[in-house]
Amino acid sequence: MRDDEIAGRSKGMSREELLALPAAVDLETGNRALRLGRSKGYELAKRGLYPCKVLRLGNAYRVVTADLLDLLGLAA
Repeated sequence: MRDDEIAGRSKGMSREELLALPAAVDLETGNRALRLGRSKGYELAKRGLYPCKVLRLGNAYRVVTADLLDLLGLAA
């Protein structure tokens, strides 16, 4: 277990974790990858200002992984 997990806080995601993501992820995972806090991530998504493509599915937000990886410079 990593030290940041022990403290109950995530400091982002490794390259390997990012490349293993499915086609779309929940907003919490997107926030973690971008090192955004929960409130800030939801605020940006709600306003349509999230830094990559976000889908609204009912009450849930999903971040498109391909856009996330492209933003982070990890696109294939």
